[in-house]
Amino acid sequence: MQQENVQEEGGTNNAPICCIVIGMAGSGKTTLTHRLHTELYERNPAASYFINLDPAVRSVPFGANIDIRDTVNYKEVMSQYNLGPNGGILTSLNLFATRFDQVMSYVEKKKEVEHIMIDTPGQIEIFTWSASGAIITETLASTFPTVILYVVDTSRCTSPTTFMSNMLYAVSVVYKTKLPMVICFNKNDVINADFAQEWMTDCEKFQEALEAEKTYLSSLTHSMSLVLDEFYQTLHSVSISAMTGDGIDDLLVAIDAASEEYYKAYRPELDKRIAERKDAEEVRQAEQLNRLKEDILDGEGGSEVKLETDSSMGECEDHGNEDACREGSDSDSD
Repeated sequence: MQQENVQEEGGTNNAPICCIVIGMAGSGKTTLTHRLHTELYERNPAASYFINLDPAVRSVPFGANIDIRDTVNYKEVMSQYNLGPNGGILTSLNLFATRFDQVMSYVEKKKEVEHIMIDTPGQIEIFTWSASGAIITETLASTFPTVILYVVDTSRCTSPTTFMSNMLYAVSVVYKTKLPMVICFNKNDVINADFAQEWMTDCEKFQEALEAEKTYLSSLTHSMSLVLDEFYQTLHSVSISAMTGDGIDDLLVAIDAASEEYYKAYRPELDKRIAERKDAEEVRQAEQLNRLKEDILDGEGGSEVKLETDSSMGECEDHGNEDACREGSDSDSD
């Protein structure tokens, strides 16, 4: 009941949960999206909606309802603007973002949808730190409860310093988007992710793992781990395998929990920012209107002074000759 009240206050009751899948290159974002497509389609074919935002992918293994490749030709963008691969992806995403309102109109018509899954480009920085990525994220978050799925390649996080690098990037994404996040420790069929989740919950265990490394980077990681200890408590984490489907049920439960956090924490803050922007816009428009009125008044005053000056000059030159004055006025009129 409390969740329903929070949803009604946010104005998005019964809205589908939007999941933005991000992660480092090779972490398994597209494979996870494919697995979610398979699982959700088996449960209810009409309850999920999938969007591909990677213009450079050769083939999409899941059935995308909206595909950026149908709108933007990645290779033509590279050729036309003389760009490299990363520049071509970024420019394609920028072009697509200008028409994202059309995507929203399509999604909003699907009343039966429960989940919206969005696969992002392989280069994580192209989406998370670009203007187009911010536009797409804010547009989605202002309409639907939005959750970030941060996919981590568990096999690459066995080193404490590499693990910390991934967590620092997760921190930066959370503080930039201000959205709830679910850490998805992927590839648990290759290596069990219990050690990573233990490092997140037990700071002493992480410190013990760092003792084996005697480098400057390890000492820096030691200091950062103390800072991030409180941050870990606000994150949801699951151990999954996008290849085998292990842990997908836990992931869906974590997504539901993160959507509740959206309504409790993010939505009120979003409404507050919208209200502040609206007030600032009204103040700006009022200032522009006042300046416009002042410019109009100044312009009218200047024209009146000029006309009076011209009239007095004519009267002074031909004050004794009415015909000359008349001719002069006719000439001025002509």
